[in-house]
Amino acid sequence: MFALILFGSELDVISLIGIFLLIGIVKKNAILMIDFALQAERLEGKSTEDSIFEACMLRFRPILMTTVAALFGALPLAFGHGVGSELRRPLGIAIVGGLIFSQALTLYTTPIIYLYFDRMSQWFKRRRGHSPDPASNASPA
Repeated sequence: MFALILFGSELDVISLIGIFLLIGIVKKNAILMIDFALQAERLEGKSTEDSIFEACMLRFRPILMTTVAALFGALPLAFGHGVGSELRRPLGIAIVGGLIFSQALTLYTTPIIYLYFDRMSQWFKRRRGHSPDPASNASPA
């Protein structure tokens, strides 16, 4: 939205298509990180902090490659001139501006939200009387 305002474009149906595209890319990026972190927690027994850190480090390149490919694909739409460019220009501006903003937002907020939800689930388990560590619930043999 800020990029559309900055370049003097209106929010129309075509720019909304770009915003929906951005929602899908951001969702995919977050799923990549969270899925990898959950696998590291479950299969390798890592802590939540270690697993999300490793997920961010290992998934950074694929996330960046997807974003840069979409960004370079949208640049001709944003800066193109000629017949019909006034229709395509808001789409390109929405995609380019949104990708730049959403890349930073995804890389910083997804781990924070992941850690917050983990701490919140541990808090609820403690309130209900469950131990957060499944090994501590085992009865002695």
